Amino acid sequence: MAKAKPEREGRRRVDIDDASEQTGEMLSPHEKRYRMLLATIPSSVLLIGPRLEILAANKNFLKKARKSKEETLGKKLNDILPPGIVERINLEEQACRVFATGEPLHGEQMRYRAPRVPLSIYYYSIVPLTWDGDVQEALLLMDDVTERIRLSEEIRNVERHLASVVESATDIIVSTSPDGKVLSWNRAAERVSGYAAEAVEGRFFFDLLIPESRQTAKKAFKDINALETLTQPEWRLVSKGGGGIDVSWVFSAMKDDSRNIVGVVAVGRDLTERRELEAEVLRSQKLAALGVMAGGIAHEIRNPLAVCNSAAGFLMEGDLSPEFMRECAQRIQKGVQRASFIIENLLRLARPSGEGKTERIELQSLLENALAVVANEAKLQKVRVKKEISSQSIWVQGNENLIQQMFLNFVFNALKAMPDGGELAVSVRKDGGYALISVADTGCGIPAGSLDNIFDPFYTTRSVGEGTGLGLSLAYSIAKQHSGHIEVDSTEGKGTTFTVRLPVCTE
Repeated sequence: MAKAKPEREGRRRVDIDDASEQTGEMLSPHEKRYRMLLATIPSSVLLIGPRLEILAANKNFLKKARKSKEETLGKKLNDILPPGIVERINLEEQACRVFATGEPLHGEQMRYRAPRVPLSIYYYSIVPLTWDGDVQEALLLMDDVTERIRLSEEIRNVERHLASVVESATDIIVSTSPDGKVLSWNRAAERVSGYAAEAVEGRFFFDLLIPESRQTAKKAFKDINALETLTQPEWRLVSKGGGGIDVSWVFSAMKDDSRNIVGVVAVGRDLTERRELEAEVLRSQKLAALGVMAGGIAHEIRNPLAVCNSAAGFLMEGDLSPEFMRECAQRIQKGVQRASFIIENLLRLARPSGEGKTERIELQSLLENALAVVANEAKLQKVRVKKEISSQSIWVQGNENLIQQMFLNFVFNALKAMPDGGELAVSVRKDGGYALISVADTGCGIPAGSLDNIFDPFYTTRSVGEGTGLGLSLAYSIAKQHSGHIEVDSTEGKGTTFTVRLPVCTE
């Protein structure tokens, strides 16, 4: 251990905080200001003599150590601080080295627990005080950094937690600079794309997309506010194997305390499994629809074929009256016509565009002509027809025959729903850029459980032999072909309203 210098004669032991205290002599104004300065600094301060005795202590130290001046002044370092701490950090040896070399000691850490006080952590420094080239005294400065270290540890824990959340997420999480350069790339992004974080960091996010998506993404990154408003764009991510992965993205701007944008967070969900599931569901739906249609075709065509077969059997027996033979022939003809009608409707359902080119159609005239066709049947069924047709011409682009057939399908359905009479209300009006054709009846209505199925081929709520179940399916197909939409509102026992919405065209 370095040898401490002999103590200068007349050395005083004083409380630094008490600037007016004096022992044998008056303090000069400079000394008072010096001592007041030491009293106001937030550090704990000990003034140490060459023999490592405590010459002075400020109030901060006395408060932290829970000691009085009498218990502190004149004592050795080893008496004031726990011996274990002094020995563990070699404090006495370090203090002696400062006295011997005149070089200060900075930035060492010390843990200290006073009696009945929680553990405190200090950064301590020893600063030499020199007179006439000799180190006469030294200041031991101790800064309590317990709270700072605790907060730092909490921040580190939060950072570790957030990093764990990001890395454990099954969704792709990417952070970028405001101009789109990748800053972080989580494990899910590595797993989906096959690229390690080191391989993509610093590259532009949009350069990691397939060429077809890059330009749109690049344009979006030029306006981050617009980027945030994008509704889950589906931009394909390039995989390491060279393919593309369907990903749905959500973007958020990262902002600092001043609300300035400092980056972008992109969260992406791999749509591969969803696409496979959707394809599987679509295949199942197609197979189910095919099964329903096959069953419907078999059922509908089997009935007229059975009649034809029976009538042909009678004809083959011979020895029939001319009247019975004529009746059998008529039955065969009707059966063939019905089967032909079913096949024709099926072909229209499958290929509704086969009716020819489209043209501009004035709806009012078309519907007036269609209503004239059913006027007599409506009169026989005691159905009152109510028309609300706009006087202003409404034009749509389409096929006249198909639109008329769609409208008549709704009208015939309405008439069949009112066998004992009622009211048929037909309206045509314009609503913004669309023409609205409404057909309402006061008939039996459609059961709530059947509304989801009424447009399915061969689905019907009527008795066997009263319909093929293709009318509404065909109407739905025609509406879709004309970029239209059909809405249904029905209450069982009160009636049904079909509303067709078709885009209008300029005159």
